[in-house]
Amino acid sequence: MDLTLDGDVVRAGQRARERFYDSRGYGHARNGDLDLAPVEAAHLLYRGDIEAVDGMDFRELLGSSAVPMVDFLVYKDLRDRGFYLTPARESWVDDPDGVDFVVYPRGKGPWDDEIAYRVRVVGERDDVPASSLGDCVLAVVDEESEITYLDTTDREVSGTSDADLSVVDGELLAERVLCWDPPGALYERAFYGQRIDDDAVQLSLVEAAYLARASVLSIAGGADAVVERGRAVEGERFDRRLAVYAALREAGVVPKTGFKFGADFRTYADVESVDDLGHSELLVRALPAAHAFEPRDLALDVRLAHGVRKTMVFALVGGDAVEWVEVQRLTP
Repeated sequence: MDLTLDGDVVRAGQRARERFYDSRGYGHARNGDLDLAPVEAAHLLYRGDIEAVDGMDFRELLGSSAVPMVDFLVYKDLRDRGFYLTPARESWVDDPDGVDFVVYPRGKGPWDDEIAYRVRVVGERDDVPASSLGDCVLAVVDEESEITYLDTTDREVSGTSDADLSVVDGELLAERVLCWDPPGALYERAFYGQRIDDDAVQLSLVEAAYLARASVLSIAGGADAVVERGRAVEGERFDRRLAVYAALREAGVVPKTGFKFGADFRTYADVESVDDLGHSELLVRALPAAHAFEPRDLALDVRLAHGVRKTMVFALVGGDAVEWVEVQRLTP
């Protein structure tokens, strides 16, 4: 069986199509013949199903520039797990959108109109643009060739938390705002701030800025004074956190500090009273839309969130818009 490498395609004939595509989902049928991606041909060489591609054995093909090692490792792992998958060449797969493999449900193949995962492959030292996440699985290959799968999903954030609040007076003190004799609903019902004693509630700067902009907090200098203090304390990060805080509150979700978890916020979707407060559901990190992750940081955030029974969500802030991306560990 003669297989030839033509640019980024391995050409094979009708016999190869019958043997590899029709029964095992390799390649792309073309006019009765078969086109293989180099990574597919490398896997067939590895298995011993073919002997050579343009005279190259498995070792030689893998050592060429035609087959990235990380791609081969992920392809092999998913095949070993019982999946058929197609390298996402633009001419073969509709809307590949930057992914490397389209993976079909077990028992399905490229001839079926059903997709289980869209997989993007990276090494542990590659940068991962935040804009590339959502509706794909990130397959991270570490330096020992072990693979971690991270499921990234665009999601909506919503809840039922809401409370009518009367105006409260506040005093700006360094990095926080103190409210004396506040209405009980401020803390007990809406879960703003932290009680100091029965007579006072302390607000964070981000809480105070949001309430001042909503005309609920009366403070010398108004919302501008609080925002100015916030920027002095943490720079441009304050505006990003305030945008995310406001988006969460307006979606009916109560954000509280996520400092102890290494995040910007932890969230509660359904707060009726702090006396009957459930478990927080999400950890949220506020990031610029142009942020690029290191895979190690992604894995750390996701592992920590899972360890405290929460879901990791990244809030990507671009101008006035906030997009939410959920990331969780996945076992295909």
